[in-house]
Amino acid sequence: MTIEFQDVHASYDPATPILKGVSFRVEDGEFVAFVGTNGAGKSTTMRLVNGLIKPDSGEVLIDGESSRRLKTSDLARRIGFLFQNPDNQICSGTVRDELLFGFKAIGRLDASAEARVDAIVEEFGFNPDDDPFLLNRGTRQLLALASIVVLDTPVIVLDEPTTGLDYRECVKVMGVIERLHERGTTVVMVCHDMEVVADFAERVIVMSDGAVIDDGPTFRVLRDRRTLEAADLVAPQVVDISLAMGLLRPSLAEAPVAHANTIEQMCDAVAACVGVPYAGVRGMEGAPR
Repeated sequence: MTIEFQDVHASYDPATPILKGVSFRVEDGEFVAFVGTNGAGKSTTMRLVNGLIKPDSGEVLIDGESSRRLKTSDLARRIGFLFQNPDNQICSGTVRDELLFGFKAIGRLDASAEARVDAIVEEFGFNPDDDPFLLNRGTRQLLALASIVVLDTPVIVLDEPTTGLDYRECVKVMGVIERLHERGTTVVMVCHDMEVVADFAERVIVMSDGAVIDDGPTFRVLRDRRTLEAADLVAPQVVDISLAMGLLRPSLAEAPVAHANTIEQMCDAVAACVGVPYAGVRGMEGAPR
């Protein structure tokens, strides 16, 4: 399923525009991270994707169809949305009821939905009778994510999925998201943690002051000092190291470290520059910090 913004302008108050001519296209199966400072327009962009708001002008196209003509309930069948704060999403008295809520909302509560919920309860290790509001912050976030996963939508939109989580909780949440992507789910994620972005996203869209200022493969974007400065972003450590090497040894400007587009390629290139072999890792649990 594709998502396309065509010169989108949006606001909550006509006197204060939020998005100012945003255009991009997300293809089926991509993992795209939106980054930028607070107020850049990232969360508003996500709300436009799932139909919570409509554009003032321009078009948001979901598989070529304008979001203006799609009901929010129709979009919910295609796009799962994880709020930044799980307490803004959880609304049921037990874990099981929370996982069933989405099926009720879209009119799909049947035996197959019950079986799907049972499978998710087992996969995530939940107690189905627990009160969600008595769970710790990380488990509530995991439950909110599970309530999306259970619906098996082709797209998931994540608004700061790791905010407020410790490292172990972050690993759990991002592990679930990575497995979904590996199974073909399109992932669109707003994230302020550049280490998470570097570890998981294949493409980065940088926003500043309601506009897209850069869009490309993750490490090409994260190596661009002009982009980082314009969006007030701090590059991941491995990128900082590679950039520093380029300054210390200009001959490295055209070395593999200058062209890596995955965390493995970047780490291999940095290791080669310092003459230390690097076996390569995948994901947050093994990535160097």
